[in-house]
Amino acid sequence: MPRERNTLLEAVLRQLGWSQATTARQLHLLAAESGADGLQAVSASHINQWVRGSHPSPPATRILCETLSRGLNSRGIHRIITAADIGLTDADEQASPVPRDSDPIARIVDLGGTDLDLERRHTLKGAAFSLAGMFLPSDRWWQDTASAAQQRTPSTKRHVGPDDVAAVREMTQLLSRREQRRGGADGRSALVAYLRTDVTAYLSGRFPDDHTRQAMFTAAGELAYLAGWTSFDASEHALAQQWLAVALRLSAEADDAPLAGHILRAQAHQTLDLGHPAQALRLAEASVRHRRYTDASPRERSLLGVVHARSLAAAGHKQQALATLLQAENDLRNAEVGDDEPARVFFFSEASLAHETARTLQALGDLRGAEHEFQRSVRTRKAQPFARTHAVTLGLLGAVQIQRGAVDMACTTWSQALDAMQGVQSGRALDTVVRMRRALSPYRGRGGTTLAALDGRARNMISRVR
Repeated sequence: MPRERNTLLEAVLRQLGWSQATTARQLHLLAAESGADGLQAVSASHINQWVRGSHPSPPATRILCETLSRGLNSRGIHRIITAADIGLTDADEQASPVPRDSDPIARIVDLGGTDLDLERRHTLKGAAFSLAGMFLPSDRWWQDTASAAQQRTPSTKRHVGPDDVAAVREMTQLLSRREQRRGGADGRSALVAYLRTDVTAYLSGRFPDDHTRQAMFTAAGELAYLAGWTSFDASEHALAQQWLAVALRLSAEADDAPLAGHILRAQAHQTLDLGHPAQALRLAEASVRHRRYTDASPRERSLLGVVHARSLAAAGHKQQALATLLQAENDLRNAEVGDDEPARVFFFSEASLAHETARTLQALGDLRGAEHEFQRSVRTRKAQPFARTHAVTLGLLGAVQIQRGAVDMACTTWSQALDAMQGVQSGRALDTVVRMRRALSPYRGRGGTTLAALDGRARNMISRVR
């Protein structure tokens, strides 16, 4: 059966004015910067086949999307090209992450099996992050889910008590602290296996009262959120999207509005990083709506608020973004020792607020303000227990500095970032190294031995990981 011509890819190439040979050359440049040496063999003939309807490998698709995005950006067209935009996703890859009426326990088992199966996980890693898969939970959906949860027939399986809830929370805290130190790609298999076996057994068990049941579903929701967040940090975006959708369902089962806000904030963060500001703003606004914000602790309110501010800035709402930043600062200032706050916000401190404030100011075009806030984040963070975030902050700080023209300063910062990344397994941290090499590209050959050495270190780090 003949393949259908890929008119979406063809249209983007026409918009760029690129021939198939030019497209191949541009892809080679980005592949070299990204350490994807295997893509140097891509030729005009390959591009022709893709236009005619064949599908490249997932790594080639990712590099092609980035190449086309960069080409459009160089022409003043600020657009992030996704695989779906150029017709390189299959129908099953664009399906909603989790059906709204699905049983979250069954979904954990199914998704956990995919996550732990290397072959299926590799296939999913090539899938596109799908905006169609994102949905905003309406208040009616939330109420219906919580009501249905209370009407379930009690299970005749194992008795589940407060000690079991405490065990899940203890495991979540341990894995969360490890993720902050080592990155999301480290220890994910243990996290998912525990969620898929022990936690699903607890969720299917018999509870002494509604309070214990809700507490267990909250604990499970926090762990599913962590599975999503670690997937996001490992740059496995389609998988992250699915885990976060499961976590949101569990938060509704628990009738835990602040947890839902926490998860929606993570979805907004991911969507922002992937270049979809309008959708990110809708998610961020949902995260601070009604009880998700009002019932949250001051520290969690600050976390929700600063991501909301960054989303407003990315969507072009400057004054609202600045006002929301001020409220986030006030909320964190009101957080006190002894507050009845969930353990999931242990990481959010002055350094975290400064980091997100910097990203907000950067989106607003205030590079000096962003540099100052990134520096405050670096200065106030405890580097060792938060090594992953510390490395990412340094990477972003260097990007702002070179954007301002302070090349030597950026090189010094980036050298510190590479030092901080030793032992860290994080796709987000690695992305800052890839962007570092791109930013250094215009200075290669005329930047001296320091710049050459830094570029060499960055190239070696990318090649080791990939």
